[in-house]
Formats: sequence, structure tokens, C-alpha cells
Amino acid sequence: MKKERILQILKDSEAFLTGHFLLTSGRHSNGYVQCAKVLRYPQYAEEILKVVAEKCEDLDIDIIVGPAMGGVIVSYELGRQMKKEAIFTERVNKEMELRRGFQIREGARVLIAEDVITTGKSTLETKKVVESFHGKVVGAACMVNRLGQDTQLGFPVFSAIEIEIETFEPDNCPMCKKGLEKLIKPGSRSI
Repeated sequence: MKKERILQILKDSEAFLTGHFLLTSGRHSNGYVQCAKVLRYPQYAEEILKVVAEKCEDLDIDIIVGPAMGGVIVSYELGRQMKKEAIFTERVNKEMELRRGFQIREGARVLIAEDVITTGKSTLETKKVVESFHGKVVGAACMVNRLGQDTQLGFPVFSAIEIEIETFEPDNCPMCKKGLEKLIKPGSRSI
């Protein structure tokens, strides 16, 4: 699938947003990718995540773990396509953990699945959970990779598309300086 097709899906599903956004990191941005808007259409999820599954097909993995919220559907769809077990972590009292009787066996090779990776915070929190069960993270898979080039997670990231969207410290935000656009907090995590 070509990058143009993925961008078209993001636009058709109204997932690619422009405006003035407050990110979980506290930074501001003039763009945001709301992958939940894509995931409401199973045919789009299947199409985009097929690209990711193909990139991951040679990985030796035992289980896929997605952090809630964004990683739940992504881990399920990747698990379905790759014929692997798919579970998810949840935030409890601001800490990521496994619940619902989910387990990761010792030595399991784990692929972390996300909708979008921006700073890598949820990915790294999920890695910590995996390692607490003595599992090994072999990579992260996502629909949209927004990590900056200087950001390193310590393992490879496999994405359907990489998108660069500028972010700004609040004191240097051109949208704030102009006072033109209301600040919107679109994500699911509290700051």
C-alpha cells in the first residue's frame, strides 16, 4: 500500500486533524492523528494494519500487547492477521499493568502494538510491564509513527506510515502567540 492511500484513509475517516492541540507531553501541535476515527471502520483497520503485519511477519513473536486505549483494537487486528495471541495493558492509578487474568509467560517474545506512537511513553510503560513478567520486547508496531528522528526506544518500530507534525513548547507556540485558535486536548490520557 502506498503512503498516498494511507493518507487518504486518514483523511476520509476524519482522523487527520488540523488545529491547535495540547498533547499529552504538554507540548502544542498544529496537527493530530486521531486513529480511533480510522479504527471505527474495520475495513480500514484491516487494510492499514496489513502493511504493518507484513513488515512484522519475519519477527519471531509469541504474543502482541497493546496499551489501552489506542492499542486494544490494533493489537487485536494484528493478532488476527498474524495468528498470534493479543492482549492489552491498562492504566490503573496512572500506572500501566496487566489485568483481566492476562499473563505473559517468562521468555515470551513480545510485539507492542499501538495506534500512533508520538513520544513513546505508553510504549515504554508497556515494555516495563512486559519485562516485569520476564518477557522480551522485540519491537513496536503502529499505524502511525510520529516519533522524532532523535527519539530512540531501544527496539525497532514498524509502522504503516511515518508522519512528521511540528510540536512546540507552550511558550514558543505560534498559535498561542497569535491567539487565534482554541487549545484542544484530543487524547485519552491526562496530562
